[in-house]
Amino acid sequence: MKVIVLGSGIIGTASAWFLHKAGHDVTVIDRQPGAAQETSFANGCQISVSHAEPWANPAAPMKVLKWLGKEDAPLLYRFRPEWLQWKWALSFLRECTPARTADNIRQIVAISEYSRQTLQSVRAETGIGYDHLTRGILHFYTEQKEFDESLAAAKLMCELGCQRNSISADEVVRIEPALASIRDKIVGGDFTESDESGDVYKFTSGLAAKAAEVGVQFQFNTTVTRLITEGSGAHAKISGVEVITPDGRHQVLHADAFVLAMGSFSTQLAKPLGIDLMIYPGKGYSATYAITNPDAAPSVSLTDDGYKLVVSRLGDRLRVAGTCELNGYTRELNTTRCEAITRRTQELFPGACDYENPVYWTGLRPMTPSNVPYIGKTKFSNLFLNTGHGTLGWTMGCGSGRAVAEIISGHKPEVDFKFTGMEYKPSGRILTPQSVPA
Repeated sequence: MKVIVLGSGIIGTASAWFLHKAGHDVTVIDRQPGAAQETSFANGCQISVSHAEPWANPAAPMKVLKWLGKEDAPLLYRFRPEWLQWKWALSFLRECTPARTADNIRQIVAISEYSRQTLQSVRAETGIGYDHLTRGILHFYTEQKEFDESLAAAKLMCELGCQRNSISADEVVRIEPALASIRDKIVGGDFTESDESGDVYKFTSGLAAKAAEVGVQFQFNTTVTRLITEGSGAHAKISGVEVITPDGRHQVLHADAFVLAMGSFSTQLAKPLGIDLMIYPGKGYSATYAITNPDAAPSVSLTDDGYKLVVSRLGDRLRVAGTCELNGYTRELNTTRCEAITRRTQELFPGACDYENPVYWTGLRPMTPSNVPYIGKTKFSNLFLNTGHGTLGWTMGCGSGRAVAEIISGHKPEVDFKFTGMEYKPSGRILTPQSVPA
């Protein structure tokens, strides 16, 4: 089949890669001049199956109330006259029950573990270099209440096959000596040895180059304006996608199947088709610092739970990312939030980096209320979704691309996950490296 993929972030590029491997003729369309130029450009760079607990959990409502009006809060909700934002917020609250949180964790762990193992296979096959480290991810806590609440989530993830092991404060510092300067503030942590980190931009752009070498077509600087439909009911399908070409012309491109992988902008393209995606942009921040003292910088990827920040070492750079701002589609930098990241990083790793010249960035994470993405079929026979991955796009990227390629090819992916438009029968199967095919 001829397949058009809309979007060239990690999700769209991985989809294109696996669709081509399945024997399809693939074209990728993106408004940017190259792959991974938006949300996949400068995120936290963690492959974090262990970070599967969604933002929506039983403790979230009180935290959100506490953070209201604080410019440097980990989660900043700015009230806007937008029906989608209010509808999303109500759905978010519904996902905060213990039962829904547990189910969402199961979904996130399943697709994330499948994806991590798929990434490892792609890395072995292609040899793409992306400053990756396989030293695990270490969560640390500076509030006893937060650590106590983490124990149940860690236990559930262990039961699901993700070995997120709770550890003492002394063990935290043993695993990452760069945290010694705040040892007196750490109350505990958890460590997932199988987790990884690496530069998502380098990987995605490298995978796009490999895909282009084997015949995937990339049409950059091309803006998607709408999807054109034909037929009705069970016979409804997408006949083409209207785009604006680099020279300003309107053009309609045709294919047998279409994959919607445009992150936060998927909602706007799907709504005229009667597909209401519950996705709202969550603006995430990152700061990248040049490392000046390698011995003082961390070598294990970290999650600072109290500040909702992640830290990854990328060669001679330190990437610190996190927080979430629900404020529409603006990517304007908020100075207060930027400075808060640098202030916290200096506190954690004094003297490790050049803190006078940080490179700040924001990206719009496509957030669903549950943090579970849309992957699978729609009511249109040839339109497929691969969007809504929120803060875990890098973690879920390769597996999501592989899964949607399987679905388009008429197969059911071998992962225990609620794919859209497909019957779901939970098997209770715990994923192991042997349970995901190469």
